[in-house]
Order: sequence, then C-alpha cells, then structure tokens
Amino acid sequence: MQKKIHALIRLIRPKQWVKNIFVFTGVLFGEVHRMEETLLLALLAALSFCLISSAVYTFNDLIDKEQDKRHPKKKLRPLASGEVTNSEAALLIAALTTLSFTIGSIVSSLTLTLLVSYAFINILYTLYLKNVVILDVFCIASGFMLRILAGTAGIGIPPSKWLLLCGMMITLFLGFTKRKAEILQLKSAMREHRKVLMSYDSIFLDELIGITAASVIIAYSLYTMNDETIRIHHTENLIYTVPFVVFALFRYLYLINSKQSGGDPTNDLISDKQIMASVGLFTLLTFYLVH
Repeated sequence: MQKKIHALIRLIRPKQWVKNIFVFTGVLFGEVHRMEETLLLALLAALSFCLISSAVYTFNDLIDKEQDKRHPKKKLRPLASGEVTNSEAALLIAALTTLSFTIGSIVSSLTLTLLVSYAFINILYTLYLKNVVILDVFCIASGFMLRILAGTAGIGIPPSKWLLLCGMMITLFLGFTKRKAEILQLKSAMREHRKVLMSYDSIFLDELIGITAASVIIAYSLYTMNDETIRIHHTENLIYTVPFVVFALFRYLYLINSKQSGGDPTNDLISDKQIMASVGLFTLLTFYLVH
C-alpha cells in the first residue's frame, strides 16, 4: 500500500506545483484592498490549479504510456513502469478534476472558467497540438497566462496589460528554452520521443529565445515605469527590481547553453542557487516597495 501511494504521488508530480506561483502575481503586483481575503482566494485558486495540473499530468502520462516506455528517463514513470494501472490513473484524474473545479467555483465563476479552459487546452495539446510547431509552445504559455488571470481577474484584481504581456513573454521564453534543451539532450532520438522537435533547429530556437528574453526585459521595465503602476503602488522605485529579472534570465540561458539544462524548467529553477537567490531578492524587494 505504501509503495502504491508513493507511486500515485509521483504520478501527480507535486514538484511541478511551484509553477502555480504565477497565481500570486495579483497579490504581489496588483491593487489589493483587503489583503487577508484576497490572499485566501489566491491560495484557493493556486490549490485548484495544483489539482487540475496534476490531473493533466496524469492524463498525459496515460496517453503517452507506450511512448514513455521507450524513453531513457520517462520509462521509470509510474504508468510506464506498471506501478499504477490505467484504471487507477483514470479514477485519479476524475477525483483531481472534480476537486479542482469545486474549489475553483468557490473562488469565482471566472476562476472555474479558467480551470475548464486550462483542462481543455491541455487535452488538445496532449492529443494533437504538441506536434504542431510553435503552437505547441503557445499552448504551454497559455497555461501560465490562465494562472496569472486566475490570480488577478479571477480574484477581483484588475490585471495590468504590461504585466500580462510580460507574463506571456516569459512563459514563451521558458517554452522555447525547454525545446532547445530537449534537442540538446535527445539529439538523434528526437523523432522517437517528441516528433515536433524535428521541426525546430537550434538557430531558429536561439532567435525565438533572444526575442522573448528581450521582450520580457522591455515589457517588465516599461511596467515598472508606467504611470498607472506608479499610481497604484505609490512608488517609482520598482525599476530597481529589473536587474534581478535580467540576471535570472541570463543565468538560465547560461545553464541551457553550458550545462545543457532547461529540459525541466521547474527543477532548474529550484536547484540553481543563483536563480533562487535572484528570485528571492526580487520578491522581497518588490513586496517591500509595493506593500
């Protein structure tokens, strides 16, 4: 029983829940009038996205089970290795989805709509869109944008257009760097493990990565100097958080090109001390300046 529970926990990938930190964008940057109530709603929204993302991961592993068996690392996943059966995975998906939608409906009807949209897009991605060049990365980015919307409009915080643009660019950046890392790691086995990689090449991806990285820096810098931002937060000093963003982006690019990291952005962000320090200092300084 203990082994089965451990396998189920691995299947829902709790380490990936760190991605749901995007839900707290509104709490950190938005115009918040009742902090305690807003923070509670943000926590519930984040929990609902943790649950639905785990349901999506389980669905993805269920669909890709046979393909994963031929992958050097993915063959160890609970479904591919036989530790969890198909029927157990299906029940888990149903339970996680039901609980996620229930919690989301408590937060707001918009949050529930965003959760349903997230599930729908990811089903399409798993079944078809993951093999469509460029659109595959936009699907990944859309998941993060839905998290940002859930943590702003979903809990009653008007989202900044500059911040939404920045969020889109940084998620596209992470998506394209992930594809670059997969090409570097899989090399000749690309076709067998992820067909869409055959439509990418390193030069093209480097161009897309450069464009999105520059867009993140420009969009966030303009956000910090925007008149509306200054009015809401009563400070012109958010511009001093920009160096932390620039450093984290450059450090991540270094890891991809020198260390061949990037295949798992979540793991890279958690394991790299310099990126974590930069993110931590950025968060502390931002919170100090706006609250």
